[in-house]
Amino acid sequence: MGLKVAVVGSGPAGSSAAEILAKAGIETYLFERKLDNAKPCGGAIPLCMVDEFDLPPEIIDRRVRKMKMISPSNIEVDIGSTLKDEEYIGMCRREVLDGFLRDRAAKLGAKLINGTVYQLDIPDSDKDPYTLHYADHSKGEAKGEMRTLKVDLVIGADGANSRIAKAIDAGDYNYAIAFQERIRLPEDKMAYYEDLAEMYVGNDVSPDFYAWVFPKYDHVAVGTGTMKINKAIIKNLQAGIRARAAKRLEGGEIIKVEAHPIPEHPRPRPLRGRVVLVGDAMGTVTKSSGEGIYFAAKSARMCAEVIVETSHNGQKVPTEDDLKIYLKRWNKKYGATYKVLDILQRVFYRSDASREAFVEMCADIDVQKMTFDSYLYKTVVPANPFTQLKITAKTIGSLLRGNALAP
Repeated sequence: MGLKVAVVGSGPAGSSAAEILAKAGIETYLFERKLDNAKPCGGAIPLCMVDEFDLPPEIIDRRVRKMKMISPSNIEVDIGSTLKDEEYIGMCRREVLDGFLRDRAAKLGAKLINGTVYQLDIPDSDKDPYTLHYADHSKGEAKGEMRTLKVDLVIGADGANSRIAKAIDAGDYNYAIAFQERIRLPEDKMAYYEDLAEMYVGNDVSPDFYAWVFPKYDHVAVGTGTMKINKAIIKNLQAGIRARAAKRLEGGEIIKVEAHPIPEHPRPRPLRGRVVLVGDAMGTVTKSSGEGIYFAAKSARMCAEVIVETSHNGQKVPTEDDLKIYLKRWNKKYGATYKVLDILQRVFYRSDASREAFVEMCADIDVQKMTFDSYLYKTVVPANPFTQLKITAKTIGSLLRGNALAP
């Protein structure tokens, strides 16, 4: 008998894992609770993801080539002059992106199950299978028909509120709330956002993150993120971004309101036995930028590649030690990135003074180029020592001018 794997959750993480497993001929079950789910999300993806994950042009709603960083005092800094003609940040609707990745995995052989996984039974022996208890919604019933499935290995890709994480006692993590409104604008207002995205910082729009206006297919996503989990606070912050962007949103019609938790750091124990977490379930969202889509998909792909490798294309069942190879590779490749972005968030989002310094720093061409290169290609291109010294000096100078280094 060959290896049987259950992937719980079919967002960018789950579908990317299922695709790699199915390509290798491994018996793969891909669970999705809601096939038409439109997850609240800024929807930005880096250029490297388009090529790396072979995404067709129709998946990208907008190609953003210009950014405006807007400080607490409404100083605007234009970013994007360093981009080459063919470079852009992709803007997607999650229902479109997720649907494409899920369908591709299914076409390659993953067995798609429209079901809600409620329970995972952990076996007593490291040889026995895991049992998933789930409600099958394939007949269109909300409650669904209760079923079970036995598998050799489970990938938890079921988001910030992961049931799989709870089943293996993966540990808790702090999380932020992303809240956004989709707003359809008049044609003249939408034309302004044709290839432009805006990021606003300030206590009025978020005490610990940023707010955004991101262009989509026929509307803009206007939202904010914060770790202050309080409905009244979130409502006030959303009112803050609506007020700051008011002139550009005149005549707009709200077509959807969305909210979703975003993990703020990795879970302490993302692996137990033959159950492993990826994406938001593991906690792969970055600090500072709040980027989640690429790292979710990448973590899942790396995990699936290790499963294919260590199982010899499904001929044997990987052990916990085999799966640890994935976590070691992930930490080696991206550990430093997460640490740097964590430091940046602590320094630049701590007060309005530090946010003013952050926006001032973004006006520097060297900073812009380094930032875009690292975002678009996920590789920090080392500047020459003189440029690095110059960026460091400008950073400290900006912080000092804004009294942002004061305790």
